Amino acid sequence: MENQVDRREFLKMLAVMPLLPLNLPEFSGQGDASLADQNLPNVLILVLDALSADHLSLHGYPRELTPNFERLADRSIVYHNHTAGGNFTSAGTASLLTGAYPWSHRAIHLHGTVVDSFIDKSIFGLFREKGYHRSAYSHNLLVTSLLFQFREELEVLKRTRDLCLVDAQYSDLVFSNDFNAAFWSEWLTMRGSGGSPGSLFLSLMHRFYRVVNKFRIGQNYEELFPRGVPNLHNLFFILEDAIDWIMTQVTELPQPYLAYYHLLPPHEPYTTRKDFIGMAKDGWIPEPKPTNRFSQKVSEGELAKSRVLYDEYIAYADAEFGRLLDHMEANGILDNTIFILTSDHGELFERGIRGHVTETLYKPVIHIPMMMSLPGKSKREDVYDPTSCVDILPTLLEATGQKIPDWCEGQPLPLTDEDGSTSSKEIFAVEAKSNPKLAPLRKATISMVKDDYKLIRYIGYKKIDNEFEMFDLKQDPEERNDISSSAQSIAAELNEIMQAKLEQENQRFG
Repeated sequence: MENQVDRREFLKMLAVMPLLPLNLPEFSGQGDASLADQNLPNVLILVLDALSADHLSLHGYPRELTPNFERLADRSIVYHNHTAGGNFTSAGTASLLTGAYPWSHRAIHLHGTVVDSFIDKSIFGLFREKGYHRSAYSHNLLVTSLLFQFREELEVLKRTRDLCLVDAQYSDLVFSNDFNAAFWSEWLTMRGSGGSPGSLFLSLMHRFYRVVNKFRIGQNYEELFPRGVPNLHNLFFILEDAIDWIMTQVTELPQPYLAYYHLLPPHEPYTTRKDFIGMAKDGWIPEPKPTNRFSQKVSEGELAKSRVLYDEYIAYADAEFGRLLDHMEANGILDNTIFILTSDHGELFERGIRGHVTETLYKPVIHIPMMMSLPGKSKREDVYDPTSCVDILPTLLEATGQKIPDWCEGQPLPLTDEDGSTSSKEIFAVEAKSNPKLAPLRKATISMVKDDYKLIRYIGYKKIDNEFEMFDLKQDPEERNDISSSAQSIAAELNEIMQAKLEQENQRFG
C-alpha cells in the first residue's frame, strides 16, 4: 500500500504524464466457457455513433451514399421506425445494453452511468449466465464509462486507446480500477468541461500537448484526411484500425460469443476520408421546418453545409463497414451469428438546431437504424411497426432460449411486419440532462409514440412547463405540423398515458 499514488500526487504528475510510456493490459473479467452450448449462435452488435436513420437511402433519404448498409439489409430484418432511448450517447447506449429506459437506469447526464441497481442488469451479465464469451470495445469514452461499470461481466474490455492513434487521457492509467472517477476528475481538472479548468497550469500543459499531437498526426495523415483526422474527447483515430481489429475478433473469439463494438463515425467532427469529399455536394436542401424555443438559431445555409459534411462522413463509415461485411461473408461468420447494426442516437440539421446536444426529441435525433441478420436468413424483411432500442435485449434473450427479466421494459422485436407484436405499445425516449440523477424527473423532455401519433412533452423548463406537441406520423412523418390543438381529445388521452407512466417511474426516486 505504501507505493500507491494518491490523487493529489497524481495531479502533480499530470503535467509530465505525456512523457511516460505507460501501457497497461486491457480489463479482463471472469468467464466460464464450460457453461457454453456450442450450438448457440454468436451475437455481434455493431453501433455506429450518431447515425441517423433519416440520412440513409434505406429509409428514403435522397442521397444514396451507403451501398454496404443496403447490402446488409438485403439479408436482414430492417426496422424502419426504430427509436433510441435518448438523444445522446449515455442515455441511448445504456437503454440498449439494459433493455430499460433512462428514467429507470438513470444514465441521463453527458458523463452518466447507470444506478448501482442496474450494474448487474446488462446484456453482458445475462449472457454470462448462458456461457457466452463476452467482449466489448468503444471509441467513445462515455460508452467506456458504462462498459467499465459492467466490467465484471466482461471477459474482454479492450481499452479505448488501443485502437487510437493518440489518447490524451492519462488518469485511468494510474487509477485503472477507478476509471469513471478518474475520467471525470481529469476532465474537470484538465479540460474544464466547458467551464473554467480546475487547474490553469495543468490545463495549459494539456492544451499544449493536444496541439502538438494534433499537428504531428495531421502531418502524417493530412493527405488521407484533408479535413482532419477523426477525433473526439482528444482521441485521434482512423476507423480502418478498429475494423481490422473487429475482423480478427469475429474470426478468433471463442464461440459462442457476445461482442459489442461501438465506433464513433459518423459522430462529429465530420472528418471524412478524401475519397468521399464532394460526394454530397449536389445542391440539395430540404424544405425548412418550424422552429421552437430550443432553436440554436443556426441558419439554413450553415445547416446545409453541416449536413453535407455529415453525409460524407456516413459514406466513409459505410465503406469501412463494407470491408467488415466482406470479411464476414467470405468466412461464413454470418451463417451462425445474430448480427445487429444500429446506433445510439441520431443527428439534427433542422429547426435551427445542429447536432444532438439539444432538449428536443424530433425524429432525426432519435430515429436510428436497426438491422438484424439471422443465421440462415438470406431474404430481406421490412418491419414498419414502431420499435425501440429497449427491445434488443429481450429479442436476443428469446433467440438464445433465456428468460426475459421482469425489469426489462422492452419486448421481443417482430420478425415480420405481420407479427404486430409491438404495434399498439408505447415507445418512449427521454432527455433529462438537467435533472438530478436520483430525483424524480421534474425537468425533462419525453416523447411517446403510440399507434400513429407522437407526443412530445416539455417539463420544467424556464417558460416552458408541461407544454407539448403532437404529430400524426402517418400523415406527417416529417413532424412539420403540430396538431395538439386541432386533435385535443387524442392529445389529452396520450398525455394521460404519459403522465401515469411518469408518475409510476418517479415513485422509486421520490
